[in-house]
Amino acid sequence: MLKKYVISTSMRDEFTEITETVREFAAEQELSDGAVLIYCPHTTAGLTINENADPDVKTDMINRLDETFPWNHLKDRHEEGNTAAHLKASTMGASQHVIVTGGRLLLGVWQGIYFCEFDGPRERTFYLKAIHNRAGE
Repeated sequence: MLKKYVISTSMRDEFTEITETVREFAAEQELSDGAVLIYCPHTTAGLTINENADPDVKTDMINRLDETFPWNHLKDRHEEGNTAAHLKASTMGASQHVIVTGGRLLLGVWQGIYFCEFDGPRERTFYLKAIHNRAGE
């Protein structure tokens, strides 16, 4: 089953935790063993799995990405002026897989799943797909 979700971002750079949405989806799909595929169909947004205990981690990550990929760079040629957003999104990636075992997401104690906005604010979408493990596999 594939399900589309809409998310509204409020800042240019923003990490929004979607872990609970993914948990609820796995439960709705009665997914006991398999995986959930999380996919972002945007070129200036991405997905990551990282620490969700300390909110400063998100801030630090955004700050380091800004240092690595500054918004204004003299050599950028992209007409829209959002080359940094494209680079950040490519760095994060467009998808993540999370294993589901015993009906639970297999995440570490400190891990959360984040939708990463780099060209907001915008209304965005992401998709979740349940991948069921068939008996004997």
